[in-house]
Amino acid sequence: MSENVAAEQLRLFIERVERLEEEKKGISDDIRDVYIEAKSQGFDSKTMRAIVRLRKMEKDARDEMDALLETYRTALGLV
Repeated sequence: MSENVAAEQLRLFIERVERLEEEKKGISDDIRDVYIEAKSQGFDSKTMRAIVRLRKMEKDARDEMDALLETYRTALGLV
């Protein structure tokens, strides 16, 4: 009987993951649509994605990345 309970639990977990994966796909599609809409209004979607990544970062991490990027740019003569 406990095998049936475990199998039922496993099935429920799998179904939950499948539903969440479907929701995630829907959200990903919605995000893609926003970038397409922004691009049609003249915005650069690649730059927008970079800004979204930067906004997710803590300020200290962002400052550190900026400093390293500046150091590398200087070293390579890209300033």
